[in-house]
Amino acid sequence: MILSGNTRLAGVIGWPVGHSRSPRLHGFWLKQHGIDGAYVPLAVAPGDLASVLRALSRMGFRGVNLTLPHKEAALALMDEVEPLARRIGAVNTVIIEEGRLLGRNTDAFGFLASLNQQQPSWRAGSGPAIVLGAGGAARAVVAALVDAGVPEIRLVNRSAPRAEALAHDLGGAIRVLPWPVPATALADAGLLVNTTLLGMKGQPPLALDLGPLPPAAIVCDIVYTPLQTGLLRAAQARGHSIVDGLGMLLHQARPGFAAWFGIEPAVTDALRDFVLS
Repeated sequence: MILSGNTRLAGVIGWPVGHSRSPRLHGFWLKQHGIDGAYVPLAVAPGDLASVLRALSRMGFRGVNLTLPHKEAALALMDEVEPLARRIGAVNTVIIEEGRLLGRNTDAFGFLASLNQQQPSWRAGSGPAIVLGAGGAARAVVAALVDAGVPEIRLVNRSAPRAEALAHDLGGAIRVLPWPVPATALADAGLLVNTTLLGMKGQPPLALDLGPLPPAAIVCDIVYTPLQTGLLRAAQARGHSIVDGLGMLLHQARPGFAAWFGIEPAVTDALRDFVLS
C-alpha cells in the first residue's frame, strides 16, 4: 500500500466494526494494483452517523461502505439515492462527489455476480426460486432475482407481515409462503437461497428437508461463517451445486472500489484465500 499526500481515502462504518472483513478485502486490491489509497474501519454509533458522514466529505474521503446498523438509516442522510437502493430500502455504499453523498446498494449486484461466478450454468428461467428470510439481505437477493427475470420467487419467513411488506415494496412475481418451508414449494424449484442467520456460527441450525428439491436445483447460503454451512453440506451430499456466502461479500465490494480508487477489481481464488485466512 502506497501512502502520500494524495492518498485516496475510503472505509467502512459500523457499530461495532471490528468484525468486518472489508478492510482486508480492499487492502488486498490496493496492494495488488499499487494504488495510493487507504481503506479504514470506522466505529460510529448510530446517533453520530450524520455528522460523521459530513465530516468525512470535508476530510477528502471518496466514500464508505455501511454495515450494521446503519444501512437503513443512511437513506435519509443521502443527497441522492439510486433507484435500486430506494427499492431495497438500504444503502451499503456511499460515494462522495464534491461534498455530496450518493447512496447505492451493491448487495443485489454482489449476490448475482457471485451466483453467476460460482455456478455459470445458472439461468433465471430455470424455475422458481425459494428465498428464506425477509430481512435486509433478503430484500437485496429478491430484488436481484426479480430484475434477472426469475419467473416466481417463493418467500418464506417466520413473520408473514414482514414478508408481505417485502413483496409489496419490491414488486414482481413474489409469493409469500408460511414457515417452515412447505414441501410442495421445493418440488419444482431451480434455486434455493438462505438469507437468514440460521446455520451461522453461534446460531441455531437451519432445519430443512431437501428431499423434495429437484437434483438440478442450486442451493445458496449467504452465511460465510462457516464457509460451508449445514445447509450447503446437506445439499452437496445430495448432489446439488452450491454457492457459498463469501462470494456475495467480495463482489458487492467491486462497484465501490471502482468508484473510489478508479480501477475495476476482480474476485479471484487468491482474494478468497486471503480474506478467509
